[in-house]
Amino acid sequence: MRIVFMGTPEFAVPCLKAIIEKHDVAAVFTQPDKPKGRKQILTSPPVKETALEYKIPVYQPDTLKSGEAYEILSRIDPDVIVVTAYGKILPRNILELPRYGCINVHASLLPKYRGSAPIQWSIINGEKETGITTMYMDEGIDTGDMLQRASLAIGEDETADELHDRLSALGARLIIETLEAVENGTMTRTKQDDSLSSYAAMLSKEISPLDFSRSAREVHNKVRGLNSWPSATSVINGKRIKIHKTRLADGSGRAGEIISLEPLTVACGSGAVEILELQPEGKKKMTSYDFQRGHSVKLHEFFS
Repeated sequence: MRIVFMGTPEFAVPCLKAIIEKHDVAAVFTQPDKPKGRKQILTSPPVKETALEYKIPVYQPDTLKSGEAYEILSRIDPDVIVVTAYGKILPRNILELPRYGCINVHASLLPKYRGSAPIQWSIINGEKETGITTMYMDEGIDTGDMLQRASLAIGEDETADELHDRLSALGARLIIETLEAVENGTMTRTKQDDSLSSYAAMLSKEISPLDFSRSAREVHNKVRGLNSWPSATSVINGKRIKIHKTRLADGSGRAGEIISLEPLTVACGSGAVEILELQPEGKKKMTSYDFQRGHSVKLHEFFS
């Protein structure tokens, strides 16, 4: 099939590569280049870099709502548009343009976790299972008819970054199966039950601070879910630190109290967590052992 692919971050790259192997990718649409890092260097999205490697034309419109994007797509005349973490809303005229419609690859088992951060919120909320859903797109946010779903278990200590990579690979496999069924006319579509839906809101640094009065599992899940961005944070001795990795531990004490130094263990509202990896402001990521060698941390002090 003749396909236009729309996507932006690293998550979308395996999908694009899988489609390139099986179909004619006539063009790629992705977000504009953006400045990154402390030096604010203008950087291309991973999907753009991949498309250029395969010499596929790339378009980076600021909006799809102007007539220009529609005119470009009309000239390309795709059989289907595949969207994976593109980050822009497709207007009705584009949704209705391709012969087989617009198909989205979404990183949750819809209708749960519609929205922009399904991977992270599934971990933060303590889900045991997640997956990929392919769906026909409509004008809502992840509300279209479902095509196929594939699930996987979430590990007890698995971080959002680790789950991201597994779901990205799963999405690549599922979109190929979906496109094959759509092309063969064997695909069935299932309406979503809106009563079962939930929304995975965009992440921000405002949700980073940990609350050690919560249960150890809730604290651990938040650390996992916010790894590696925006990262869970806490304060000790007046210094803000990022907490990158924890695991559940035995022990009890007042919320936030250091109840062991070997290993570094902090009491929660119920239970405790061992801090494995953290990062003081202005420093590199380090183990809790290395952190204690360079910082004065005492038993019964508090993370807050």
